[in-house]
Amino acid sequence: MSLEQLDAFLARARSAPELAERLRRPLPLEELLQLAAGEGFAVVEADVIAAQLREEERLSDTELQRRAGEEARRLRTFIPG
Repeated sequence: MSLEQLDAFLARARSAPELAERLRRPLPLEELLQLAAGEGFAVVEADVIAAQLREEERLSDTELQRRAGEEARRLRTFIPG
């Protein structure tokens, strides 16, 4: 499973200052995948989504509600009236 590859890539990033610096800013998904490939890791979009889901499953109900509230506030700014 290449989710393990994503975990290995992120572990590598923690120990490589220049790689960690590149990952500090938000990256388009394609750029992240290319960066991982350039470092020798086979990571695909499904791995990134699986990692996001895995992290969300670890959140408490309170944290999930807080995030949902922030998202709802952002959406309201786009809805006229």
